[in-house]
Amino acid sequence: MGRHEPSLNSLGSIREDGSRRFLHPADVRGRFTRLRYVIFFFLILVYAILPWIPMNGAPAVFLDASNQRFHLFGYTFVSQDFWLVFFLITGLAFTLFYVTSILGRIWCGYACPQTVFLEGLFRRVERFVDGDARKRQKLDEAGWSQGKIIRRVIKHGIYLLLAILIAHVFISYFVSIPRLYEMVSASPWANAGVFLWMVILTGLLYFNFSWFREQLCIIVCPYGRLQSALIDDDSIVIGYDEGRGEPRGKVTDPNAGDCINCRRCVDVCPTGIDIRLGLQMECIGCAACVDACDEIMDRVKRPRGLIRYDSLNGLAGKPRRILRPRTFLYTALFLIGVAIFTFSLRSVEPVTFSATRMGGGSYFLEEEAIRNQFNVRFINKENQPRMVEVRVDTASQPMRWRLSPQTILLQPGEERVVPLFLYVDREHYQGGFPFTLTAVLGEDHRIERELNFLGPDRFPQPSSSP
Repeated sequence: MGRHEPSLNSLGSIREDGSRRFLHPADVRGRFTRLRYVIFFFLILVYAILPWIPMNGAPAVFLDASNQRFHLFGYTFVSQDFWLVFFLITGLAFTLFYVTSILGRIWCGYACPQTVFLEGLFRRVERFVDGDARKRQKLDEAGWSQGKIIRRVIKHGIYLLLAILIAHVFISYFVSIPRLYEMVSASPWANAGVFLWMVILTGLLYFNFSWFREQLCIIVCPYGRLQSALIDDDSIVIGYDEGRGEPRGKVTDPNAGDCINCRRCVDVCPTGIDIRLGLQMECIGCAACVDACDEIMDRVKRPRGLIRYDSLNGLAGKPRRILRPRTFLYTALFLIGVAIFTFSLRSVEPVTFSATRMGGGSYFLEEEAIRNQFNVRFINKENQPRMVEVRVDTASQPMRWRLSPQTILLQPGEERVVPLFLYVDREHYQGGFPFTLTAVLGEDHRIERELNFLGPDRFPQPSSSP
């Protein structure tokens, strides 16, 4: 088979006849590759240990969907706090867009889970079992033999094991590590729903990392298609210095540029592009081509940086502006978002406290009084007991109330509903009025809810006895 020549008219992973061309990027060493592997190790470690780290009595990240409680780094949220998810998701998305406008697709190359697991785990396994890029390519093109079958079984067996481990860690974020251990120790049919999710997730992970790979970035993920709107000529990208590199030629050619057309930058690219053709959607900003080109430049004793991190203006020999209208606007929006989210987070109470009117009627007429009745609901979102005292403001209205008990001890994570009855004597009743229901959590901490006492506009007159 002839050597593949990337172009701007087709994907590097697609052959001329439209069939899939399985990519085997060559190994590369260098400062950015070393940095990426350090980051990969750290991120995988964080992913694996977060469910084990206790914070405020719960795992650092525990999305307890079955009990509708979500523990995030010491904070506990319930379903009533779900509105904060809007700020969390939009904030993360905007942060990604903000970073992209300044540093390009650094997320894709260094921190995206697809890149971290593929390059940090699965690709390393492949290189260990099948050898370097040339050996892997020959093995793919060779017919089936005993050696090839053994290698395939070993490699895909390790792939499947890694997919199972990643899936189990992911599920532990939703069921906790102790509960996951109980499920693994029991029969799969005892927790059929969770077992099914584990099988589906394992299958998707195995399919993605063993075969689909870069197609996820190119075909599924929309992020690459957004970069034309997110970056400008001053954003940091990976690019080829055409002015310095062209025309390409041999090292001994005095009329040639610094690019010796060794294709090393193409051979190491995980998406199969030629960075010398310009900024492309498929480029994930991994800097493998930077390290590869620097290595070649060292060998031919020419300055590094023919392929480098730079802006389009910098590559064209123009000055790069760090401070520009886009960065001012994005920074202002980012700070506003952080301020709003911080304020919203501080407004989250340790105890959910609400009161809803009981069914059956808005009010009830008794012989000497009007009665309103509510269900008062408490949820202790903390991982420690919490004492709550309930008070009703009766200073503005002559009102009696009954709630048993008035002081409630809520156990960690406990939810309790207590009936509240309020009475106003007929002789003192002058129409509906608002009142305040207060939950006292401490000397300086209380939660207030404004409610309305309802009653008739006027009383029916009692019939006179003969």
